[in-house]
Amino acid sequence: MEALNLRLFDWLNAPAHASRLTLDLAYALAIYAIYLVPLLMIVGWLQRDPARQRLALRGLVACVAALGVNSVIGLAWSHPRPFMLPVGHTYLSHAADSSFPSDHMTVITAAAVTLLLSRELRPLGVIFAAIGLGIAWSRIYLGVHFPLDMLGALLISGTVALLAARCEAYYMPALHGLARGIHRRLLAPLIARGWLPR
Repeated sequence: MEALNLRLFDWLNAPAHASRLTLDLAYALAIYAIYLVPLLMIVGWLQRDPARQRLALRGLVACVAALGVNSVIGLAWSHPRPFMLPVGHTYLSHAADSSFPSDHMTVITAAAVTLLLSRELRPLGVIFAAIGLGIAWSRIYLGVHFPLDMLGALLISGTVALLAARCEAYYMPALHGLARGIHRRLLAPLIARGWLPR
């Protein structure tokens, strides 16, 4: 398995003299694309529709829980990043921590699966899944992850997002009520002016 991982990495990793245009695209995907997830959650939460708010919260639960699983795996089994071995070419600075599984891929996959499970927002889920593929490619291309780091993240966050949807009835009423209470207290001045929904 590790031999296959290295072979796929060698195929996807940037060459010694990568083009500036391709590197800029990879940087955009590897560093900035992930911010679409919190932006999506904020926009979803600020909708007047309680169903959209619950979907945003479910996505948040899936992301946090999947990242928690990643942390446990990282503590139990530390896998070196490519530049720690060293193999390939590295174009992005990163801490020398465990590579498996990828946190970036975990977050984008949790958001994508949450959207894909919503019939109304499934097209947006397809877009986020495509962005996830771009993030996976970029972080391998720039030399901070292996392909199996992405596959592991996909399996973990996909499973956790499915469980978050399946178990929603157990946690969502209390979580939604708590979140709405915090929302009203923290944003009371903006709500009073009619700039935000209650």
